[in-house]
Amino acid sequence: MGRAPFGARLVDAVAARGSLCVGIDPHPGLLDQWGLPRDASGLERFALTCVEAFAGDISVLKPQSAFFEAYGSRGVAVLERVIAETQAAGALVLLDVKRGDIGSTMAAYAQAYLSDSSPLAADAVTVSPYLGFGSLDPAIEEAARTGRGLFVLARTSNPEGGTVQRATVDGVTVAQSIVDQAAARNAGAAPLGSVGLVVGATVGRTDLDFSALNGPLLAPGLGAQGAGPADLAAVFGAALPAVLPASSRDVLRHGPDVAALRSAALRVRDELAAAAR
Repeated sequence: MGRAPFGARLVDAVAARGSLCVGIDPHPGLLDQWGLPRDASGLERFALTCVEAFAGDISVLKPQSAFFEAYGSRGVAVLERVIAETQAAGALVLLDVKRGDIGSTMAAYAQAYLSDSSPLAADAVTVSPYLGFGSLDPAIEEAARTGRGLFVLARTSNPEGGTVQRATVDGVTVAQSIVDQAAARNAGAAPLGSVGLVVGATVGRTDLDFSALNGPLLAPGLGAQGAGPADLAAVFGAALPAVLPASSRDVLRHGPDVAALRSAALRVRDELAAAAR
């Protein structure tokens, strides 16, 4: 029997462990802060400390692939271990890779991150639709086949993104067209579709309509980037129950002590739960 669809597994994980997603971002500055060397050994100690601190209690961990790739094959080997050990501890892995391409290249990315045969296969990955939403079809199809998910960039918090994402075509913004196309892929899925969106927690009020999405919403920017529970309500409105608020630096600054990291993550998780009541 194959695994359940990602959307269903995510609903179960959030019900059991809360909605917080914690990023594993081994930024060089954080390695310095933790007293670790800027090499593959420091990367490994940082990343596995995060797994030890979070994977037993937090629903979703989000390793940022670029910080692992920066160390070449040794860094990718660490990422493989992070994925395996996080899943073994019961958390879902959302691998932040933001891949986007066409044809056979997109199919190869799908095999790398979504195929059962790959050691880099996560529970879900981030992807970019800006070569056309249809360019993501190989990844959407592989994710559906293997019970995995996608989070598609829709409305990001970087100032440069707005030039493209707020542009209109036939009276509809590019961002809303991405929302609508994700919704079409999720139609009829229960309890939740597996094609999610990335919408920054710091973008403020938008005119995006998530009512038909039937999928999860990843909201990076909680904490150090300035967003709090009230900001989430302003951005997402009635869609708030489907939101995965993501925090990285605001939690990771409490390292390298495992207990302090875990306590910081649980505090944020519980604050989100209280705000949602």
